[in-house]
Amino acid sequence: MSNKDNNIKIVTTNRKAHHDFFIEEEYEAGLELKGSEVKSLRVHGCSIQEAYAKNIGDQIFIIGMYITPYEKSSVDRLEPDRTRKLLMHRSEIDKLIAHCTQRGYTLIPLKIYFRKGWAKVKIGLARKRKKGDKRRKKLEKQQKREINQELRRFKRKG
Repeated sequence: MSNKDNNIKIVTTNRKAHHDFFIEEEYEAGLELKGSEVKSLRVHGCSIQEAYAKNIGDQIFIIGMYITPYEKSSVDRLEPDRTRKLLMHRSEIDKLIAHCTQRGYTLIPLKIYFRKGWAKVKIGLARKRKKGDKRRKKLEKQQKREINQELRRFKRKG
């Protein structure tokens, strides 16, 4: 394991993202957090299942990400599902805005993690899967499972 891998602590993943979307490109962005949101993330108090990213003006924001309020915080309480700004390079933002204006593309968060103490989100440029695509993927997965079972059974006998 490299030293780079040791510095990553995954907070949460969007398990349905690869099922519901074709992920074409992935980008890493920082999260602009306030107050006790960082402590809440460190104790895995986050959900990104219903979240998506959207450009507002010339910036990209994540909408629908739920961070549970930190229970030991006595200072001002923040809204758990407020809109949060993503921190990226200007060239990446311009590229993503250009892609998102095309029909059928959206930005979805894939996972949230800490790298070297900084909260990061991996976002994917994605297209929605159609029902037939989901069925086809499920069928391929089932066929692959059956083939592996037959191979194991064959290895045991012979």
